[in-house]
Amino acid sequence: MTGIRLTAPAPGWAIDADVVVVGSGVAGLTAALRCAAAGLDTVVVTKARLDDGSTRWAQGGIAAALGEGDTPEQHLDDTLVAGAGLCDEEAVRTLVTEGPDAVRRLIGTGAHFDTTDSGDIALTREGGHHRRRIAHAGGDATGAEISRALVGAVREAALHTIENALVLDLLTDAEGRTAGVSLHVMGEGQHDGVGAVRAPSVVLATGGMGQVFSATTNPSVSTGDGVALALRAGAEVSDLEFVQFHPTVLFLGADSEGQQPLVSEAVRGEGAHLVDADGVRFMVGQHELAELAPRDIVAKGITRRMHEKGAEHMYLDARHFGARMWEQRFPTILAACRAHGIDPVTEPVPVAPAAHYASGGVRTDLRGRTTVPGLYACGEVACTGVHGANRLASNSLLEGLVFAERIAADIAEARPPRTEPADAPGDAGAPVPLLSPEARTAIQRTMSRGAGVLRSADSLATAADELEALHREAAADVDGSKAVVPGVDAWEVTNLLLVSRVLVAAARQREETRGCHWREDRPDRDDAHGRRHLVVRIAPDRTPVVHRTETAAFPPVRPSD
Repeated sequence: MTGIRLTAPAPGWAIDADVVVVGSGVAGLTAALRCAAAGLDTVVVTKARLDDGSTRWAQGGIAAALGEGDTPEQHLDDTLVAGAGLCDEEAVRTLVTEGPDAVRRLIGTGAHFDTTDSGDIALTREGGHHRRRIAHAGGDATGAEISRALVGAVREAALHTIENALVLDLLTDAEGRTAGVSLHVMGEGQHDGVGAVRAPSVVLATGGMGQVFSATTNPSVSTGDGVALALRAGAEVSDLEFVQFHPTVLFLGADSEGQQPLVSEAVRGEGAHLVDADGVRFMVGQHELAELAPRDIVAKGITRRMHEKGAEHMYLDARHFGARMWEQRFPTILAACRAHGIDPVTEPVPVAPAAHYASGGVRTDLRGRTTVPGLYACGEVACTGVHGANRLASNSLLEGLVFAERIAADIAEARPPRTEPADAPGDAGAPVPLLSPEARTAIQRTMSRGAGVLRSADSLATAADELEALHREAAADVDGSKAVVPGVDAWEVTNLLLVSRVLVAAARQREETRGCHWREDRPDRDDAHGRRHLVVRIAPDRTPVVHRTETAAFPPVRPSD
């Protein structure tokens, strides 16, 4: 344990449970439902409303070997290729073999996927897939449908939920084992102020950290809270340098910041072309799959062409779809484009890469266990080894499903006893000085400039210096004259800084180009030295400590394993 905690008041109230699940996306709600079904007293804590996480924004779909002629082995092969030599093959095999039945159980929960005229699940292709294996719902509203079904199941099961609550820190007992979490309820929840859920098992399913960048497809709640909590608790994170930039995000202007509208890869899967201002299909010849190459390759191809042409964006041309296909297959994207004055039925759509998905996160084993006893992680906050250096399109929802079910099974089997927290946040440890909420924009712009799609030793060094300056400025306020009042905005930006510092520390040590980590100054992949994972923890003085694994395999999360 690090003893590091956010500066916050001591909890004024507490709830006791067997399991607390933090997050309400596909991973969190699946874990909660399975835990509750096993007879475990389960509490769900979520930062906004139950359906406000990243899951409902997922457009493309969920990948699984459900189609005729497709096999888990083919799905595994495509995943390993996309992961650029850093996937854990056992984790991928677990995903692709357990995935189809997990999707069927999701359907049993109430999710409705689009079907063909014969009643079979309609499947499409996305980048990196050699077969049609992406199940979708509502054309391009898959995440919204999955969220609807799971939220409905949670409410039907009458699970205890705490909405509008920001999780702060992990509680531990005298042995250093998980004993729950502290959290702050924001006005509209069931409790006021800082409280605690005391439970021997904590499942982090807090989603991503896209808000560390100026432009992202992630919702505003994606501020890396789960990764930051895990780091402060002493957990290891891995592969945080591998941030996937979605190639085709609606370009709203060079100065546009915050959540940007996604133009799903499924649009390219159905035959849309990437073109420059002259109408040239620049991805042809760059990869055998052209526009359907893995995302890192397409994002690099777009960025290169932008540099060659001195342009701020490229175009996605799907005018040949016609109005009927746009309206039936991609109604959400069509509406988003038209809301911004662009009609994809009659004109190409301006697109540019933006931060989309964290392939790394809190390091887990195949049962979702982290390096802190009793703390689990699943979904985007976790690093299971499935994604390697670059996530294969539409594997994320499947990963959330499969590993959430595995976590629930492990907790149900172990059924650890409830213990008392050793101390209360705010009363012990080393409280982290909070950043002013105004620092959020500075962090985002630093990260976009220095650790975005294109990186180099110089850009990363500058980013590290700027982030360190923010860190030192907060830490230097020894007399409290500039003390920031604890609150959601301050806690979020403090989490963003911690996650950013760790990401940049790892990116500086990966001196090669691999997957979605693109070093301009190191353009080649270095398999002799680069097929290793970078595992990071935080020292008690809050310095990132980076360790390179000896092989491409993850070390066990428990010394006895």
